[in-house]
Amino acid sequence: MSGRPYLTTEHTVVGWREWVRLPSVGVDWIKAKVDTGARTSSLHAFDLVVLDDGARVRFSIHPWQRGSRDERVVELPVHDVRSVRSSSGHAEERYVVRLPLVLGGRDVDAEVTLTGRDEMGFRMLVGREALVQGFLVDPVLSYAGGRPERAVRRRNWGR
Repeated sequence: MSGRPYLTTEHTVVGWREWVRLPSVGVDWIKAKVDTGARTSSLHAFDLVVLDDGARVRFSIHPWQRGSRDERVVELPVHDVRSVRSSSGHAEERYVVRLPLVLGGRDVDAEVTLTGRDEMGFRMLVGREALVQGFLVDPVLSYAGGRPERAVRRRNWGR
């Protein structure tokens, strides 16, 4: 059998890392690792404050990997609170929010856990629950869904 028989026009191919948009919270671009080993997507969030007896959360986002510019303060309803086990085996209770994102040019409704990812290589991770909405991951590719213009990419490096 030649070719890739599993490919259909209903799937968008993405690479192991992609540029993602979070339009509902004013983040035009954020680099994300695409991780089929993670069930839920996650986002680097800090200064997290629980509001309305746990019904809402306010948190801040730094969209650039190596910087703190363009900080966004976001307030969203809490969708869930879950125990999430990291790849190192450490369990942590995390707030979960529903956050629309754009991946590979497609709109995706994602459940996103909020956690400190400052020490991680990527400020966002896109997990399986988002990917099952019509994506195939080719681990050879990077940025298959396109890139922002060069000036935006340089800002991600703090230049």
